[in-house]
Amino acid sequence: MSKEIEKEFKSVNIAILTISDRRTMEEDDSGDLLVNRVADANHVMMDRQICKDNCYQIRSIVSQWILQEDVHVIITTGGTGITGHDGTPEAILPLMDKTIDGFGEMFRSLSYKNIKTSTLQSRAFAGVANGTFTFCLPGSPGACKDGWDLLISEQLDHRTRPCNLVELMPRLKE
Repeated sequence: MSKEIEKEFKSVNIAILTISDRRTMEEDDSGDLLVNRVADANHVMMDRQICKDNCYQIRSIVSQWILQEDVHVIITTGGTGITGHDGTPEAILPLMDKTIDGFGEMFRSLSYKNIKTSTLQSRAFAGVANGTFTFCLPGSPGACKDGWDLLISEQLDHRTRPCNLVELMPRLKE
């Protein structure tokens, strides 16, 4: 019986957007957490920005990243709740070619262990546009930690079995 040869790690290029009417770069704990997780996983940080929870500002930034061939993944934090200022899904979902429905479902299921029924307020989601994966997480550091540690990190590691999102990247624009 032959053993499977261990695959080499492949880094992906990631952009992070914090969506908040109050945070600055100095106060962006969730963005900092994601930046550190990306670095610890040996991925490449392509860009990081903060913008107000404004549909058109969000779309402008995300659209620019979607058009850049060298941005493989976008992660947003914030704006996924249900208040009047939470507009991330409304801003980004129209840009997606396909949604990854299982991401939001799994995120809420896993979050239940930590925040119980409060997870029903989350509209976390993921999708793909122009070959770029986009993950939209709530704004709390705990939600970003869970989203990265329990879901995103494994799917951005092409060594994850039985399958992962990285191995699909070459076929996304077929």
